This record gives sequence, structure tokens and C-alpha cells, in this order.
Amino acid sequence: MLLEVGRVVRPHGLTGEVVVELVTDRIDRVAPGAVLSSPGGALTVVASRPQQGRFIVAFAGVDDRSASEALAGAMLSAEAVDDPDALWVHELIGSTVRESDGTERGRVVSVLANPAHDQLVLESGALVPAVFVVSCADGVTVIDPPEGLFE
Repeated sequence: MLLEVGRVVRPHGLTGEVVVELVTDRIDRVAPGAVLSSPGGALTVVASRPQQGRFIVAFAGVDDRSASEALAGAMLSAEAVDDPDALWVHELIGSTVRESDGTERGRVVSVLANPAHDQLVLESGALVPAVFVVSCADGVTVIDPPEGLFE
């Protein structure tokens, strides 16, 4: 399964570099050797460097301004990373939420990015800060919420 990891914002300079805005906290997505999928095909990262919250990236075969202009606006995707200690949005959405005591709270319909903690949005409209998630496996998200969260 391919997941969106960023997008090409615009060309940078004359040598084919582009500005990439990541939608992931995994900066290894733009490490040299990483392969990203785009609407035009696979792109291999040759070099990258951070700049003002984004990355300047050079891709193999993108060697001039016109080639980098052709990538502007392109969504970049990659295979999911296997990290058993991480919570992934694509695994949370659609999962059934249960408290540690077995009380079912409904399904996750989206995940709301929040500066303090991301929040699970349940079909009931309830918000559950991700800090209360104990585990997520086999379509079930177990939470340990404080008393009164659902009142």
C-alpha cells in the first residue's frame, strides 16, 4: 500500500532541485537512495537538505529547471514503514475503539492533527487524544481514557 508522504511545492534553482513539503515526520523519506512514487513514475532521491521546514531535494534524472517544473504540485507516495511501535493514521481510520475495560466507543472516522496531541475523531463526534491509545491491531484500537472524557 502506498501512503502519501509529501508533495513537490516548486522548482528550486536551475539544476533540477525541487522544494518538497513532507506530510510525515519521517525525514528518511527524502534520504539519499529513497524511492518515492509520483504520478509520472518512481523518483530516486540523490540528495536532500532541510530548509525552512521543507526540504530541497534532487532526484535522479531531474537535471534542469524544466524537468523540475514538470514535477511542481506532484504528490509523492511511498510504501508503509514497518514500525511496530508507531501508530499509523491508515490503521486507525475505520478501527473500532474500545476502552481497556471492553466498553465500545465506536469507529474512528478521521484523525485530527493537533499541536498538543493528534485526536481520533469518532463517528459519534467524540474526540480522543492519541495519547490515550494503548494499542491498535486487527482493526481494534484500545484506549485508556481519563474519567469523564465521554461525558
